[in-house]
Amino acid sequence: MFLARVTGNVVATQKDKALSGQKLLVVEPLNVKYDEATKAPASLGNTGRAIVAIDVVGAGDGQLVLVVQGSSARMTDVTKNLPADAIVVGIVDSAEYAGKTFFKATQ
Repeated sequence: MFLARVTGNVVATQKDKALSGQKLLVVEPLNVKYDEATKAPASLGNTGRAIVAIDVVGAGDGQLVLVVQGSSARMTDVTKNLPADAIVVGIVDSAEYAGKTFFKATQ
């Protein structure tokens, strides 16, 4: 499982029939950036990668989300019979690492 930011969506009119009605999102995995001087965690940073994931929780553009890949992606009620490798399984309210809050969703 990893943190990612929703950066877009995918529309595919021609696809496997099992994927009909599924919302496809483009997500960018994030990583922890460290302060050069102190070597302490400083922020969440972009990786420059893009992954297409099926959204089972109703996430939207710009939101921080939890993503699972591989066999875990086919363990939700929605995706158990889908040809899926990445699934958005949660919308993040806050994220903390090494005692520092890196993200807090606005209400």
